[in-house]
Amino acid sequence: MVTNQTQPQTQNLTDGMHIVVDALKRNGVDTIFGLVGIPVTDLARHAQEVGIRFVGFRHEQSAGNAAAAAGFITKKPGICLTVSAPGFLNGLTALANATTNGFPMIQISGSSDRAIIDLQQGDYEELDQMNIAKPFCKAAYRINKPQDIATGIARAIRAAVTGRPGGVYLDLTTALLAAAVDKDEMEKTLYTVVDPNPAIIPSQESVDRALQLLASAKNPLIILGKGAAYAQADDDIKTFIEKTGIPFLPMSMAKGLMPDDHPQSAAAARGYVMSNADVVVLMGARLNWLLGHGKGKHWNPNVKFIQLDIDGMEFDSNRQILAPVAGDIGSSMKAFVAGLAKYSIKADAAWMDGINKDKAVNAQKMEARLANVTEPMNFYCTLKAVRDVLDKQRDYYLVNEGANTLDDTRNVINMYEPRKRLDCGTWGVMGIGMGYAIGAAVTTGKQVVSIHGDSAFGFSGMEVETMCRFKLPITVVVFNNGGIYKGDSPNLSGGTDPSPTTLMPDARYDKVIEAFGGDAYYVTTPAELTDALTKAIASKKPSLIDVKIDPSDGLESGHIGNLNPATVIKEAH
Repeated sequence: MVTNQTQPQTQNLTDGMHIVVDALKRNGVDTIFGLVGIPVTDLARHAQEVGIRFVGFRHEQSAGNAAAAAGFITKKPGICLTVSAPGFLNGLTALANATTNGFPMIQISGSSDRAIIDLQQGDYEELDQMNIAKPFCKAAYRINKPQDIATGIARAIRAAVTGRPGGVYLDLTTALLAAAVDKDEMEKTLYTVVDPNPAIIPSQESVDRALQLLASAKNPLIILGKGAAYAQADDDIKTFIEKTGIPFLPMSMAKGLMPDDHPQSAAAARGYVMSNADVVVLMGARLNWLLGHGKGKHWNPNVKFIQLDIDGMEFDSNRQILAPVAGDIGSSMKAFVAGLAKYSIKADAAWMDGINKDKAVNAQKMEARLANVTEPMNFYCTLKAVRDVLDKQRDYYLVNEGANTLDDTRNVINMYEPRKRLDCGTWGVMGIGMGYAIGAAVTTGKQVVSIHGDSAFGFSGMEVETMCRFKLPITVVVFNNGGIYKGDSPNLSGGTDPSPTTLMPDARYDKVIEAFGGDAYYVTTPAELTDALTKAIASKKPSLIDVKIDPSDGLESGHIGNLNPATVIKEAH
């Protein structure tokens, strides 16, 4: 009989899913946006167990948009978790949009058995997700071995925030998530990423070239892009603009980086400054379609461009950039401010006088539009009521999407603080609204006012349940004119079907939030809207205001009807 035999010790086992969560937490991830199912449900449960907040959505695209908004606000990659195949594809639109806009985001998706996928043998939700994602994001990685989890997450974090930020796809196979591993050994592999977004310092030569050119200008202009807002270099940007006296034109998501009521703001004289500026500083802004590619009738044909961008490939994309400054905006602006001791740069008084005269004329026209109260309401008298309430708040986030609703809100509602306006951005894509609103509310805890056209709201309206479930301080305002662009378009065949741009004319979007226990309002006059919006914001509760707009009010494609190729044919008829 054998005695004193040593009994085998039981290993301290864990699995790949737990190690993924531990690696995320070690790298400062405190929130995951997503939608669970096979094979990631337990990953979300464990993340919640260890103190990572999981915000579950009704659609992966909205979860991805929330992660992207969080990335823009914090400069840290927002995390979106999706299931395999269809769930992955739903999130991919948000990932592509984040990349296009320069928002740091990581989409993590579970995926099916690699061996079966590679032989196309028909596994559950079989899809080669990593290779599908590659054209639509900044980087895509797959983790196959538990020992590589820390490295995979580190690579995803660095890719998302280094240089121009963007979307990253991270593929976690079912086998990886289920792999049994020794917990103690795996913990030795985990680490925290050090300095994931190092500064990129511009060369002194490029800074001097830019400041020399700017010093020679008679009619200088600074265009603030969302890249400048993202950089969080607010103090240096403000110092440079105010010391030089140069007028600035904010792009949509850069509104508030300098207050819209600042005396140097040229937002109300956009056409005047673009057609008369001789030297333009593109500060985190790109010469894409939103600026007419820097060409055409809206621009001074002799204008010279200075461009501050983190990505040197952006220079000369549409026009010659005479003074390219490659570096992160924060480092570039520190160098620009320091350069003011060497270069004499001051906007000419006559230039500012001309801008102020044009602003005054346009402001008078705008006030006349805002004062025109109709029944049913039009877009402008509605927005005047919204503006008057929001001007008393200021400490809130504004989310905005639609066609006319987007364009008119951007022109009417002033912003006073940076990174507080979130909209459809570079792609002009609809459906971002509810995801951005929830992302902003979860990330900051601040009040969010989310203004949608009725068509745009339809893309993500079911997320009203999400904001009610999490009791978020979001007030949704739906401009309801019963259509895409407007609601009175005829069926050209004379048939009884509604036209392609017509929605249900008597829709009551307030009833949607009522179903989930939120506060509902239906308004038909400016006074009712003022009262409802004031109460909704004060309550800090999930709320929705259905605003009845005249179905005949609205322009085809909003302010970009020139991009609609059917316009010429339609007008000919």
